[in-house]
Amino acid sequence: MRRLARSALALILLAQTAAAEVTVFAAASLKTALDQIAAGWTGQTGTQVTLSYGGTPALAKQIAEGAPADIFLSASKDWMDELQNMGLIRTDTRRDILGNQLILVAHGQAKPVKIDGNIDLSGLLEGGRLSMALVDAVPAGQYGKEALTSLGLWPAVEPSVVQTENVRAALHLVALGEAPLGIVYASDAVAETGVSVIGTFPTESHQPIVYPAALTKDAGPEAKAFLDHLSTPVAQAVFRANGFLTLP
Repeated sequence: MRRLARSALALILLAQTAAAEVTVFAAASLKTALDQIAAGWTGQTGTQVTLSYGGTPALAKQIAEGAPADIFLSASKDWMDELQNMGLIRTDTRRDILGNQLILVAHGQAKPVKIDGNIDLSGLLEGGRLSMALVDAVPAGQYGKEALTSLGLWPAVEPSVVQTENVRAALHLVALGEAPLGIVYASDAVAETGVSVIGTFPTESHQPIVYPAALTKDAGPEAKAFLDHLSTPVAQAVFRANGFLTLP
């Protein structure tokens, strides 16, 4: 009987341990900050946080196809809207948690430039490529194309653009020297020593960059606590230290 009781207790403890886990699907640009926040949360609470990063469209499609995510952290309101319209998130938990800036980075060290309609971006490339996330699908690429278009620069640089599946991949190409310049988020440059920030796009050249977050409809019981934690002063300080803008 004692052996059976111990076995039953072990099963209960195993079930509780398995339940204390949160799976987060998050935009690739959040990786450095979110890794730090999740590690701190696990140390504080014992709840394991599994983080899956990628381009926002790919993550949203995975959730739509039934991937087991508890929380979705998107780099685009549009993709969160898409899941909301499909009934796949808990709308009462949806909130905007962060902002960001769009920047121009160069391989290695380079002189700063003023980004406006007069910049000779094609000349700065010197025959090389302009690295960007997918301009018609990934938020960072969409913001970048919008900014270049509003400044009248897109027609001249479009033939030189090399597109990647997410913004961190675009940053990586510049860090490796495979593209002399890239358009990424300010938070991405904080995480990469192989590039230098040479300019910031005017905020009026593109839509505000906002990161919404929400629980999915099948989120487990531990997920809301971690989602709430992302808006605490402790987590927000980590986000700011990694180049994000925190929202009021």
